[in-house]
Amino acid sequence: MTAKLAHIYRYPIKGVGTEALTQAKLSTEAPLPGDRAWAMAHEGAAQTDDWQPRRNFIVVAYGPQLAQIASKTLENGNLELAHPSLPTLEFDPTTEGQRALDWVRPIWPTQHSAPARFVTAPPQGMADNGLAQVSLLNLSTLRALSQKAGATLEAGRFRGNLWVEGWAPWEEFDLIDQIVTVGSVKLRVTERIERCRATEANPMTGLRDVDVPKVLETGWAHRDFGVYATVIEDGTLAVGDPVSL
Repeated sequence: MTAKLAHIYRYPIKGVGTEALTQAKLSTEAPLPGDRAWAMAHEGAAQTDDWQPRRNFIVVAYGPQLAQIASKTLENGNLELAHPSLPTLEFDPTTEGQRALDWVRPIWPTQHSAPARFVTAPPQGMADNGLAQVSLLNLSTLRALSQKAGATLEAGRFRGNLWVEGWAPWEEFDLIDQIVTVGSVKLRVTERIERCRATEANPMTGLRDVDVPKVLETGWAHRDFGVYATVIEDGTLAVGDPVSL
């Protein structure tokens, strides 16, 4: 099977909401445009707009119901957030971040520090590794992991950017330091992605139902799923584009 790009996802607010795209234009040494461009810092976070580690924000690892949120970037630049148990919210992320903080409070666990500040990310975005990269994931690996888990695992658990169909399971791990072409974009694969409790949350139900890190450890003696890659040549990509080495 010829490998192809099956899905494109971005996450305008780190840990809060998933947005599906059909195409995107990528720039050299930059993240997917609009990905992790904002974040919701909790009461214990540093008072800075610089990059901060995941533990300073409200994220799925600590609030599994966040996995159910869908995001949409509107033509006017506003964001729309939707959740099964909340009214849909449209807001301007540049001026109305407090509205988003208030909106998410009912589904954020009270035992954790409350959402306190809507943060604009630095140019590289607010990815967990602090770098201006995209994540590249493999649907065949997801199926292998699902088989080991004894349950169908949703792609949404992994909050990845680019999903490839047509690679062998775990083939992405063999691509470290290699160049991958997707559409007209060239990416250099840099490292594997270690997974945390966020992957335990079912994006359909908002409940923790599979201990994915444990399944990875039991089956393959690691907690890694997917790889990071740096854009080394500008270009555009779209769902259905060929993926080649």
